[in-house]
Amino acid sequence: MARNACPPLPNHVFPIFPFYSFSLGLVFKWVTVSKAKLNGPHSSSVFRIIEKALRTMARVSLSLLVAMFVVLWWWEVKAEYVKYKDPNQQPAARVADLVARMTLQEKIGQMVQIDRSVANFDTMKTYFIGSVLSGGGSAPLPEASAEDWVNMINGFQKGSLASRLGIPMIYGIDAVHGHNNVYNATIFPHNIGLGATRDPELAKRIGSATALEVRATGIPYAFAPCIAVCRDPRWGRCYESYSEDHRIVQAMTEIIPGLQGDIPANSRKGFPYVGGNKKVAACAKHFVGDGGTIRGINENNTITDRHDLLSIHMPAYSDSIIKGVSTVMISYSSWNGEKMHANRDLVTGFLKDTLKFKGFVISDWEGIDRITSPPHSNYTYSVQASILAGIDMVMVPVNYKEFINDLTYLVKNNVIPMDRIDDAVGRILLVKFTMGLFENPFGDLSLVNELGSQAHRDLAREAVRKSLVLLKNGKNGTIPVLPLPKKVPKILVAGSHADNLGYQCGGWTMAWQGFSGNNKTRGTTILGAIKSTVDSSTEVVYLENPDSDSVKSNNFEYAIVVVGEHPYAETDGDSMNLTMADPGPSVITSVCEAVKCIVIIISGRPVVIEPYVSSIDALVAAWLPGTEGQGITDVLYGEHGFSGKLPRTWFRSVDQLPMNIGDPHYDPLFPFGFGLETESVKELVTRSTSADVFRRPWTFLVAVALIISLRLEFP
Repeated sequence: MARNACPPLPNHVFPIFPFYSFSLGLVFKWVTVSKAKLNGPHSSSVFRIIEKALRTMARVSLSLLVAMFVVLWWWEVKAEYVKYKDPNQQPAARVADLVARMTLQEKIGQMVQIDRSVANFDTMKTYFIGSVLSGGGSAPLPEASAEDWVNMINGFQKGSLASRLGIPMIYGIDAVHGHNNVYNATIFPHNIGLGATRDPELAKRIGSATALEVRATGIPYAFAPCIAVCRDPRWGRCYESYSEDHRIVQAMTEIIPGLQGDIPANSRKGFPYVGGNKKVAACAKHFVGDGGTIRGINENNTITDRHDLLSIHMPAYSDSIIKGVSTVMISYSSWNGEKMHANRDLVTGFLKDTLKFKGFVISDWEGIDRITSPPHSNYTYSVQASILAGIDMVMVPVNYKEFINDLTYLVKNNVIPMDRIDDAVGRILLVKFTMGLFENPFGDLSLVNELGSQAHRDLAREAVRKSLVLLKNGKNGTIPVLPLPKKVPKILVAGSHADNLGYQCGGWTMAWQGFSGNNKTRGTTILGAIKSTVDSSTEVVYLENPDSDSVKSNNFEYAIVVVGEHPYAETDGDSMNLTMADPGPSVITSVCEAVKCIVIIISGRPVVIEPYVSSIDALVAAWLPGTEGQGITDVLYGEHGFSGKLPRTWFRSVDQLPMNIGDPHYDPLFPFGFGLETESVKELVTRSTSADVFRRPWTFLVAVALIISLRLEFP
């Protein structure tokens, strides 16, 4: 019997007291009538005695009747009270109460996460599904609005709440650089760019903005941040890593309080925290060592000793847990040959026991399938190995019936003990209770205006300009090229990436592998930003792939060349040569031989650039900046200065890889931490007019000439 529940009263109890009162009333009526008919001396006294007794019994009956109603009322209230539904109870107490009420089928259902493509009302209700997700690009419909998302998710939630215990599901999505699956959302720079800012407080503000946009679509759970330490740029997920240096990755975990809220001062270490319905549950991923695989091959093997694993790849997890991260996602990769999805020593032994993580551990997409080779070749074993390793929720995400059947079989045959199931379910429910999901299970429309708001776009623009790394500014120590003048007769903008929002955003934008063009979401391309920044009298000519002769014959004052990588994600991004996409190299050669050129590299990592550096006047690493192209023109034209620093080493040749700061063979083209700084035009003018300048007459004249020149070029 469930804790705190009362057994029902026997059915025959309820009519006793009304029947007794009714019978007593009939007897009393008979005595009154009989007393009037019989007037004998003895009969009158007898009836008076009987009448008095009956009156006494009536008073007792009334008292008993009142008492009975009080008891029945208390019994009903007691029977209706359910501890897990009481928000005044501590989450741990609510978890214990609910787990005690659950059947095995209900428990296993909570451990299942399915894709939205196979979710519906009946499935959620019948199989007690604990979570639903949108995979990369999985949306309710093309260009779905915030309202469309809310309505879809609430429909799934209604199915969950219609189940016997009414346990709400938690909906998750990859919001890895803003709410990147959703049309019109703000797309922030990818993590590699944020690492270049060296600004944890900025990361926290981005986390807060992302949380608002995710909640605007009715979603309470984001699979972010990625806290991998990428040690080889050949890895296709390197742009998801803040840096090759674990200390920068640790600092940038400040995005977690942005997503979830600041944990209260008295919080216990390891316990999850989500501060209300404007915050989301975060997910530190991918545990652990995913950025250290051999030759940067995605999902491959990280070969290193335990000391290096714990000192390079683990510290950011410790920091995330201290900050109250709600969930941790397991890596597809292996450590010294053992699949992380089956590694009980690290998942249970270190993450849960040593680091005291109390949230829930989730697999990656079909992650348990890949325990075997080929994947899914022995699924029952994969279920067994992953659950015993300590995974609590499995991103199935489609064949959920097979997972449910296999796990049920393993539990019923004592292969997986019930206490392991209870631990998993308890962790999942702890997150749900902590974030208030039982009290507020539905998304609403109160935050829809947060999606792609101007405030968030302004924040993204700030992030872009702080992320840019200036690698060169002037040939051979000559006069700096940047900042550029806004008012000149004619300029050239060239390259495939200058007017392509998809290329600018990179992978994990509107689709898993990203997109090409300007129609999938809203934003400002670099070309658009240039046109809106320069003086109205300046002619801007855009040629995607110009030849050298056309460049020479047009008398351009300068050229801005924007080239780089095409979008990619995960394994599709693995590269053994790290070259720019064609025709990028030839565009650099054609343009920079003919005119003063500023080259902007749009890429998720360092790429081969050494053969072209000598011909380039100014070189900027812009990473994958997202939707707000004005952040680039803010620094090109001197509204702000360059301040970004390389978050990873820029190699000379791929033959040097892997090469990280501190390696004995370290000989980079641009070292880790490199980045030239410039002043804004305003700062230049202010410095030029400072008091020290006017102490010498000749410097005064030079200063006046400089100011006049700057004000003519930067109206």
